[in-house]
Amino acid sequence: MERSTIVRVHDGLHARPATRFVKLAKGFESDIELIKMDKSVSAKSSVKLMLLGVKENEEVTVRATGADEIEAIEALIGYLEDPHAGTADEASAEARAAESAAPVKSTVASADTIIPGTRKIRGVAASEGFAIGPAFGFFPAEIKQENRLLSQDEISAEAGRLTQAFATVQRRMDASLAATDLAESDRGIIAALKDIACDDELTRAAEALVKDGMDAVSAVIGATSRIAADFASMDDPYLNARADDVNAVGRQICLALLGQDDANLDAIPSGAILIADDIGAWDLARAPLNRIAGVICGHGGATSHVAIIARAHGIPAALGLGPSIHDLQEVKTIALDGNSGDVFPDPDQSTADRFHAQIGAEETERQALKAYKNIIPKRADGTIIEIAANLGSLEEIETAQEAGAMGVGLFRTELLFMRHIHLPSEDLQTETYMKLATAFAPDPVIVRTLDIGGDKPISGIDFPDEENPFLGWRGIRMCLDRPDVFKPQLRALLRAAVHGNIKVMLPMVSDIGEVRATRRLIDECAAELVVEGKDHRQFDLGVMVETPAAVMIAPMLAKEVAFFSIGTNDLTQYIMAADRLNPTVAKLNDVTHPAVMAAIELTTKAGVDAGIMVGMCGEAAGRVDLIPAFVKMGLTELSMSPSSIQRAKKCVSELALG
Repeated sequence: MERSTIVRVHDGLHARPATRFVKLAKGFESDIELIKMDKSVSAKSSVKLMLLGVKENEEVTVRATGADEIEAIEALIGYLEDPHAGTADEASAEARAAESAAPVKSTVASADTIIPGTRKIRGVAASEGFAIGPAFGFFPAEIKQENRLLSQDEISAEAGRLTQAFATVQRRMDASLAATDLAESDRGIIAALKDIACDDELTRAAEALVKDGMDAVSAVIGATSRIAADFASMDDPYLNARADDVNAVGRQICLALLGQDDANLDAIPSGAILIADDIGAWDLARAPLNRIAGVICGHGGATSHVAIIARAHGIPAALGLGPSIHDLQEVKTIALDGNSGDVFPDPDQSTADRFHAQIGAEETERQALKAYKNIIPKRADGTIIEIAANLGSLEEIETAQEAGAMGVGLFRTELLFMRHIHLPSEDLQTETYMKLATAFAPDPVIVRTLDIGGDKPISGIDFPDEENPFLGWRGIRMCLDRPDVFKPQLRALLRAAVHGNIKVMLPMVSDIGEVRATRRLIDECAAELVVEGKDHRQFDLGVMVETPAAVMIAPMLAKEVAFFSIGTNDLTQYIMAADRLNPTVAKLNDVTHPAVMAAIELTTKAGVDAGIMVGMCGEAAGRVDLIPAFVKMGLTELSMSPSSIQRAKKCVSELALG
């Protein structure tokens, strides 16, 4: 069985999306292939999958053969058609923002990049910010091929050593993933590296060389070099960057074969600028990142995992300096401009003064915004404006709390369903919602019921083929048709409401009957819990206003629910009749269009007139250029990415001051 589709995964199947795709594929018994043009590879090999070079908006075919081929096709096609695939459950919101940032065009430093008189070397601007501090060189010894020819009697033992080395590296990576102090953004990167270390393409290539009589160290170097060269030759910057990952994994396997521990960064002093010819993402992720003021590397680019780690932790970085990196080995002090990629070895006093001033200005702005972390912003009339967080997993709670979120304005439950091969049980859902409610109590937590449709299917639900899934069987429409899926979620929310201020909102509502049908199900679930003797509590029920129909009947809906939450992303595409995933009509997806702003104002007025809370959970909620208009309309809750919270609080507070 096979089915073709257009890939919507952001930037295609690079490291993390490929890792997630392979994980999904391995959950099925069937043999699965991914086909692009006339080339076919196993969907259960990350390396082969990445080397296929599947880009966003390209056509591919998924072919499955086996007992569960139908389920496999549905799950994998759904993944390929999801623009957020590969990021939702491996990384925090902060990391997703870092990875999706537009990469800076890569430049390779050479002799002509050293500017006479200024002592400046230019690399790739990989992570913004300014830094100046003592240079810390990190130049571990290179591992060289032994080029030892094995006798026939030695081959079996050498193959055993190789197998043991792969297992050792995988155990070390598992230990890193189990560390409680590892940031979720780094966890996703290490998981991708482990997938390379476990990949059959690498292990079989090295094993074949050993069986031909090559020593294990030389075999690993040979196998990784060949695979890395394949990545380096590709015309996609994300896939080019995976060459560094393959080489880094190969180094760890060689060290395991030699019985050596790699050099580490434990000794780096606070405030130092790390200088390295090359550094593996695994090494950097495990380093004391709070002590590193900046990163400078001879290898790498803006799409490398080193760059992603640096951006996620706010560390300025310049990469891709090439041979010029060796000019910095004897330098005492480094000034680094991560915005331009400029590196100043042993800067003169005027340059140092300039950097200290820029760092001071950045820190002043950061500290000024931190002052708003615990502020409760109000309108001039004293009405509180809740600035909440949009979350997709429990791993994002800490980031939201650190930003000062006044609760959660949108918790996307579909990610909980998508990360499991089977539908999550009622008990698992209860535990998840309970942890969420407890973490933010007594602040409100708005949980969106399952918003799944043909554009992002999940295992356990068969979705029909639809020409336009955005207008099809999704959201509340699917849930009401599948009470076997919907009722366990409603029961879990009733049980979790005992532990905090849970509110529930329904997605894709276009008719009052959908709200009333949901209320009947909630009452049915509550009655069942009473009979079973399970503790539970009722919650406020609201709707997500994202269809034109909901806007037009907003005055009637407002009499049926406790709150509105305006979803500007879908509302904009429906008002403008323009698919937000279609780049040819992207300019029409503008929330500031008069038609969209009028829809927001109509909805808000209906809610205010009925005396219910009106909030917003789309991307527009965090735009400081639009917040004044939204507050003036009457919105009293704005939910956004945690990184925008303090700036939004500042904006609202300044409005109150006139």
